[in-house]
Amino acid sequence: MPADLFIEVNLLARGGATAAEPTIGMLVVFGIIGGALTLFVTDRVPVDVTALCVIVALMVLEPWTQIAPEDGIAGFANPATITVLAMFALSEGVRRTGFVQWMGDKVVAASGGGFEKKFALLTGLSGSLAGLVNNTPIVAMMVPMITDIARKTNTSPSKLLMPVSFMAMMGGMLTLIGTSTNLLASDIAGRMIGRSFSMFEFTPLGFIVLVCGFLYLLFIGRHLIPERIKPEEELTEEFEMSGYLTEVAVRPGSPLEGRTVRDAIRLLQLDADILYLVRDGERFTAPLARKEVRAHDRLMIRADRTTLRRLLDVEALEVVPATALTDGHVDATGGERRLVEVLIRPGTPLVGKTLAALHFEPRYEAAVLAIRHGREVIHERMDAVPLDGGDSLLVLASPATFEQLSSDPRFVVGEAEELPFMRPEKTPIALGILAAVVGLAAFEVLPILVSSLGGVVAMIVTGCLRPNEVYEAVDWSVIFLLAGMIPLGTALQRTGGAEYLAGQIVAASEALPVLAVLFLFYLVTALVTEVVSNNASVVLMIPVAIDAAQLIGAEPFSFVLVVTFAASTSMLTPIGYQTNLMVYGPGGYRFTDFARVGGPLQLMLAIVTTLGIYVLWGV
Repeated sequence: MPADLFIEVNLLARGGATAAEPTIGMLVVFGIIGGALTLFVTDRVPVDVTALCVIVALMVLEPWTQIAPEDGIAGFANPATITVLAMFALSEGVRRTGFVQWMGDKVVAASGGGFEKKFALLTGLSGSLAGLVNNTPIVAMMVPMITDIARKTNTSPSKLLMPVSFMAMMGGMLTLIGTSTNLLASDIAGRMIGRSFSMFEFTPLGFIVLVCGFLYLLFIGRHLIPERIKPEEELTEEFEMSGYLTEVAVRPGSPLEGRTVRDAIRLLQLDADILYLVRDGERFTAPLARKEVRAHDRLMIRADRTTLRRLLDVEALEVVPATALTDGHVDATGGERRLVEVLIRPGTPLVGKTLAALHFEPRYEAAVLAIRHGREVIHERMDAVPLDGGDSLLVLASPATFEQLSSDPRFVVGEAEELPFMRPEKTPIALGILAAVVGLAAFEVLPILVSSLGGVVAMIVTGCLRPNEVYEAVDWSVIFLLAGMIPLGTALQRTGGAEYLAGQIVAASEALPVLAVLFLFYLVTALVTEVVSNNASVVLMIPVAIDAAQLIGAEPFSFVLVVTFAASTSMLTPIGYQTNLMVYGPGGYRFTDFARVGGPLQLMLAIVTTLGIYVLWGV
């Protein structure tokens, strides 16, 4: 039977619309999808707000979308959503023990100073751990460890951070719990074709993908990564602070004399900050607001050259020569104040907020000296700059501030060391709980939903986690995104939209063999993931892939797998996957660096994954 006749017969037999006649319901759902994709791409509103808008639109337009209120909110109670929530908490339990930092110390000790060995150990650590713990927290834990290792071993962090992100993505495909995408794809496949993923369903293929990716990065990829941040570069150099930090002395008769630091800053009405004050050899740091300025005081000021000239001319100040602020800075009172790099984690409520709206400096008693957004470094009017996921802040912090920022899961502090909030004595317990969660699900003693929730309870009961830390550990934007995308996928199926799109794709590729269609779905999914989230792409693409497979008489499960792998290995841009965004700022990368390194890798993985599925599952 000719391919086009086969397609038409299948469409009629399934009761679907022909490829030429989309229904009003389909068009409404396509419109909602288009609106959601536009909001995702433009990033005008947070992804969780977009997800809520999708839910509301689907329910309000129920006559066309076929999504009743109970269907609209079903995503919040979906097993995939709850399991992802539990995995965030389990990952936080492991993080709180300092296990990854301990592993980092072992890597430094074992690397022996050679870059190749260090590269292999760090990327191998990232890839292997990502199969056991959700890959996003793994990268969050490894970013400060790698920046610290890079400084200690005279290595550019740019050479290590991108490969670690890529390896974490590929490592996430070792097990069902490696990434939230796997859990969501498993749920969709279970509902649509009655076959979900077991814990180690795709481990053989995941291992092949991981090894191939590792070999590419080790022998080819690392040579394509530029040293955007030079080895042993001070944070002040990384953030281009040489023209913005100046120590000045207060002359007798200055308008600032006799005023508090708070009043002095208000009086200046300029974009400048007073970082510390030195009087009679004693250094005073935050909180400085009520400290009175006196003649002959020395002030470390953050200001650009134009602002500094106004200060010197109008406020009777003079420059103190040969002073510099370095990464380690100890004041005369014995309290250590140091420069640290603080990363804004993608998807947190901080995204879109300004430092002023967050009351960052008074809340943390810390001075922000610069903001880095990719390659752009911002020094002026920072209080009014909306923060984005992956942005880095250069912060002058006290030990208390350092601990506060490090324990807050919304931030990643760029320095690896044991902190008071860590519980190293709980490491064996936390790892044992994680192993039990995986084992119970793998041997089908309990569903992954039950074992993961049980693991969270065990983490709390044993003291690995405190109850309030569970709520802080969850990336709620991901939870809301899942809850919003699940009913959207349901609407796509119920209205026949998925079948319509599948018919279009199959009709356009009717001259291609099945294996080529499978390869095509990998490429399309990978490109879709570059502009929307990985979770959104599997919700949109899996129903289409299943219908396409059924139309051409192929194995639907193989098409589910190819979409899942493609959505979880998005390497062409920093915005395609959350881990890429997390290393974007600390690595000082340019947007095009990801395509330069990830493009050949993405193409190689498309071939390897497609052939691997063909050999292991058939088409």
